[in-house]
Amino acid sequence: MSIPTPVERKLAHTRTVSFQGFERSDGLWDIEAEMMDTKPFAFDLSDRHRLEAGQPVHHMHIRITIDHRLIVQDIHTSMQAYPHSVCIKADQHMRKMIGCTMMKGWRKSIETHLGGIEGCTHMRELLFNMATAAFQTLAPKALASYRTPSENPNRPPPPHLGGCMTWDFKGPTVKAIYPVYFDWPNRTK
Repeated sequence: MSIPTPVERKLAHTRTVSFQGFERSDGLWDIEAEMMDTKPFAFDLSDRHRLEAGQPVHHMHIRITIDHRLIVQDIHTSMQAYPHSVCIKADQHMRKMIGCTMMKGWRKSIETHLGGIEGCTHMRELLFNMATAAFQTLAPKALASYRTPSENPNRPPPPHLGGCMTWDFKGPTVKAIYPVYFDWPNRTK
């Protein structure tokens, strides 16, 4: 199903965001994010030159290296386009994220280390969503063992179960894919 046809309009802004996950030969994983903002018209910035139509207002990259537990081992950033000269300093605190987990508490860690004037709004936004990209990257290998009964009958379920309507513990998807966790924690042992 598509969304309704809009009223007559003209393009004012485009933000392109991409995430990629890579399995490395050393057993670690790289999660990369890229964001670019452009406008379809020329305009003047407050402390820099004129930007021509299609020239990036923002163009940023982040690479996070994680282990199989989604703990940040390393982080690198690049700001190739930014609207104000002081923006180039915005990534100076990014290495504070080394040692943080991309599991529960990820957003809080980002706000603690890079919140407010400690960082860049756009880089924080990329970081927030990099956790989902990391989970999707590692999921096929990391979650395979959850589909069969464990030697530990009280083993906690995978972290995504119970997180949305599709992964409802009482729903058909959990029953079909993770039957050992169907109706968790009310199931009969």
